[in-house]
Amino acid sequence: MADQLLDVKQVAVRLGTWEESGERFPRRLIEERRIAYVKVGRYVRIRESVVEAFIEANTVRPRRSDLGRAA
Repeated sequence: MADQLLDVKQVAVRLGTWEESGERFPRRLIEERRIAYVKVGRYVRIRESVVEAFIEANTVRPRRSDLGRAA
């Protein structure tokens, strides 16, 4: 199945930044070339897999010694 192309608002919702900053965060990622995007005419679209990869790459994992310990 082909990757779905998301608009900037959909990306903001997916990243959880829509309520606080609207489209500003995803647009900053695009401007700084921190996320791959597709130009469709004058529109910017981001592949769903790119958003998922961005989330995965920026996920902070606990250290092995921290597992099972209360905060």
